[in-house]
Amino acid sequence: MNYNQLLENIKKKKSFLCIGLDTDLSGIPEFLLESEDPVFEFNKRIIDATHSYAVAYKPNIAFYESRGSAGWVSLAKTVQYLNSRHPQIFLIADAKRGDIGNTSKMYAKAFFENLDFDAVTVAPYMGEDSVSPFLSYPGKWIVLLALTSNKGADDFQFIQDIKSHQPLFEIVLEKSKLWGTKENMMYVVGATKAEMLEQIRKIIPDFFLLVPGIGAQGGSLQDVARFGLNKNCGLLVNSSRGIIYADKSDRFAEVAAQKAGEIQQEMASILSEHHIL
Repeated sequence: MNYNQLLENIKKKKSFLCIGLDTDLSGIPEFLLESEDPVFEFNKRIIDATHSYAVAYKPNIAFYESRGSAGWVSLAKTVQYLNSRHPQIFLIADAKRGDIGNTSKMYAKAFFENLDFDAVTVAPYMGEDSVSPFLSYPGKWIVLLALTSNKGADDFQFIQDIKSHQPLFEIVLEKSKLWGTKENMMYVVGATKAEMLEQIRKIIPDFFLLVPGIGAQGGSLQDVARFGLNKNCGLLVNSSRGIIYADKSDRFAEVAAQKAGEIQQEMASILSEHHIL
């Protein structure tokens, strides 16, 4: 999916919602455990119920890897289902990969060729040669970790350079924005760091930002929009637990759709207020 197609879908759906498919057997309704593939059955029902509100889905790969080969089968079926039924929806592998060049090349092959994701999250710590193999695929994207919402983000991301006094995450932004373009690279910025988005936009005004952390993690959609929107929206805001685990009864998909619809309506108002639609 290219940049313009993503923008068109945001305007069409009046939404910049990304739904995280962080599917855990311990969290899904018990009646689904009798299914041949409970994880895929859960994902399928969530997708069927929420696809009209979402412009992206983001399976967190750890939840699938943790189940061994069965998890990879569930993931592959989920990707195939989304790509065949809803090819206009942006599909992100939340894998946080990044290693020496030849290893990253294999990671890129796994997620872009074998599984056919649109994007993969990548850790930039090892530098450009660990990132560039992912950028060699036309039409595919990387989502670089920039400023995360976890407590441990303070351990390293705000360490200041002795000479420039810039925090490390700003140095990462300044350097990495030269590796790709707004057409093939996004950045992860946690919603609980929404006040930092204003400074981040000064460094990368045109790039898309993938923003996790609203809902269960306490981030505010209004704050994210206030500081992070650009003239073309430029945001994908993710919600996982607040949507997919909103209910554990046989009505779970219906409730998930209700929660996704509420967020979409708020997003539609935001887009209208900022004259993006």
